[in-house]
Amino acid sequence: MIKERMTPEELARLTGYSRQTINKWVRKEGWETSPKPGVQGGKARLVHVDDQVREFILSAQRDSNDTPSYPQIAVNDSAFDALLISLAKEMTDVEQKQLTSLLLREGISGLLQRLGIRSQQS
Repeated sequence: MIKERMTPEELARLTGYSRQTINKWVRKEGWETSPKPGVQGGKARLVHVDDQVREFILSAQRDSNDTPSYPQIAVNDSAFDALLISLAKEMTDVEQKQLTSLLLREGISGLLQRLGIRSQQS
């Protein structure tokens, strides 16, 4: 999903390129940015996704033959889906197996209860 303002990390997941490549495009193409609220130091930026940026992003998505540094995310997938995929890719094989075992054993309700997101009465 393309939003009005996105971080370089979000744009990287969307296009399949690295965050560093996105930051290079921001500088090279002169895209408008603003500081990310709540982040001190001034380095965290939000890219203003106007028509020029949107067109560039859509044309820059990697082909399936390329090897992206992040999972290939379709434009209409939610940011939450992309985040879950990215997190899973960062886990070791052992961690993935343990999480899979937990999900199979406890289900999503059990996982949410363990995380304190869902009460036992739900």
